[in-house]
Amino acid sequence: MSSQVFFIDCRADVEKNFMAKLEHVLEATGLSKVIAPRDLVAVKIHFGEMGNAAFIRPIYARRVVAAIRRLGASPFLTDANTLYAGTRSDAPSHLTTAIQNGFAYAVVEAPLVIADGLRGKSEEALPIYGKHFESAYIGKEIVQADALISVAHFKGHELAGFGGTIKNIGMGCASRKGKLAMHSTVSPQVNAEHCIGCGACVDHCSQHALSIVDEKAVIDEARCIGCGECILICPNSAIALAWNQEIPAFLEGMVEYTAAVLKQKAGKALFVNFITDVSPACDCYGANDAPIVKNIGVVASLDPVAIDQASVDLVNAEPALAHCRLEINTEPGGDKFKGLYPGVDWPIQLEYAEKIGLGSRSYELIRL
Repeated sequence: MSSQVFFIDCRADVEKNFMAKLEHVLEATGLSKVIAPRDLVAVKIHFGEMGNAAFIRPIYARRVVAAIRRLGASPFLTDANTLYAGTRSDAPSHLTTAIQNGFAYAVVEAPLVIADGLRGKSEEALPIYGKHFESAYIGKEIVQADALISVAHFKGHELAGFGGTIKNIGMGCASRKGKLAMHSTVSPQVNAEHCIGCGACVDHCSQHALSIVDEKAVIDEARCIGCGECILICPNSAIALAWNQEIPAFLEGMVEYTAAVLKQKAGKALFVNFITDVSPACDCYGANDAPIVKNIGVVASLDPVAIDQASVDLVNAEPALAHCRLEINTEPGGDKFKGLYPGVDWPIQLEYAEKIGLGSRSYELIRL
């Protein structure tokens, strides 16, 4: 059965600007059915790593907050701490980064709450009984919220192929323990022919899992947590995923974590993807490359699988922009995410999500 996915493009005029269109798509999708008066509403968003500018604009987050407030609920913006070393690995630095990136209360008109506490250890274990996990470790403040609105920046991702609603919830709501569990099967490999021993990966590894031996980088798999930061840090593309039976386990595990969160929020969740500034890699990096396609718009749905499938299809339908990272599959209809990461079989996350009943890949795109 097809699910409804509502879509607004980026066109606007003085009679109906983009902000008004954004609130319209929330109303059409059914925000009032998800949220009740006095609900504490977790708006799950990525605050952006310091130095990255591809994340969703704070003024857009404010309009989501305003729509929730009009329903008599109390929204807060939230994200969980990161597994890797960066500017969001503990609550003080995470909040500082969020505020410096524009998510101050004066802008978004909502408090900021780090979902898994000071050092990422404030969590609750939610039962899932999946193929890979029996429990999912989720940031306590998200679990305790009455409703969840996922506001995701849709972009490429070096481990998942793309990052959208499923990643925003499954990975983004997990505590550090949960993130480590999902990444535990992923260990990148070094191509010695391309490695020049510059040491950039060594300097950026939060777990000290990389070293230079005989002028080549070497990964200690016992220390590696599989965060994938070194893949994009390497200036010579000498580090890449080892595509084997363990990578599908990573994607399926992320889906199971999403299922755990949404089972606990049954009937109380809505999903929004911003298909704008579609960068080739995650917003977790301290820089963002040029977008791979034009700004497309925003989609919203009550189905987390349908919204990600629709987002992939909308991106792939576009021609790639000139002078971006994409070198293959640049034509309309070409798989942009396979073009970015040929070794990542991104459909796995959607196929598995549909298989376990999280949603449907079949959808009806309703243009507003």
